[in-house]
Amino acid sequence: MKKIFLSTFILFFLIIVSQRSYSQQSEGMVKYLTTYDWVKMLNACDYLSKERKDRTAYMWGNESEWKVYNNLYFSSTRSKYEDSEEKANPEDDGSYAGRKETFFMTCDFEKNTMYNAITTLGKVYLIADSLNKPDWKILNDMKEVAGHVCMNAAWVDTVQDKKIMAWFALDIPVQAGPDRFFGLPGMILEVSINNGAMVMTAEKIEMKTLTTEFDLPKKLKGKKITSADYNAILKKFYDEKRQAEEFPWGVRY
Repeated sequence: MKKIFLSTFILFFLIIVSQRSYSQQSEGMVKYLTTYDWVKMLNACDYLSKERKDRTAYMWGNESEWKVYNNLYFSSTRSKYEDSEEKANPEDDGSYAGRKETFFMTCDFEKNTMYNAITTLGKVYLIADSLNKPDWKILNDMKEVAGHVCMNAAWVDTVQDKKIMAWFALDIPVQAGPDRFFGLPGMILEVSINNGAMVMTAEKIEMKTLTTEFDLPKKLKGKKITSADYNAILKKFYDEKRQAEEFPWGVRY
């Protein structure tokens, strides 16, 4: 009980201090290194047999990881997350399918709205809706990420059956974060999904005035749907894969 009280006191103290220090400039860019581990992804599927998981682990050996860069542009009122053109793997010849897919996620915290463009199962979906903040549970652990003291928070995504652990910076009072993760009292600098199956870690944080970074593509084609519609598509797909005992390839992890 004493430890929890002390951690809570430190959290609020640092938030107050950070709000003063960042009051003059609270926008910029975060570069994330996103690491996918195919073996851990399969191990997280509880419906797959141990034999299949062991066989896959043997086939991949020590080459089960793939890395990409992503950029998050943020201010105190909005954010935009997208794939980066910078290559994280020396062997990447540009043929990696994910690089050619339509993808970005935007949040307007002032208007409480979001607008995402996501390629899923070969189709582009344009998702416009109100913001639906994850039901975070703030925990008591602390660690340093990209030179910033962070606290952790957990959330279980019941639609995609994923366990999320996020680390948010106490000294950057912006509720933005990578991918679909936001809504904590500080910038989310690291996210681990299913115990390291996918990890997004901030490598560089640059506070600067943004100009055209929030602009969206002028020509954008796709099916316009709501968040509920998109989640229904994902749930149906995951249920089918679970029943067929197959890994859910075709959607962003």
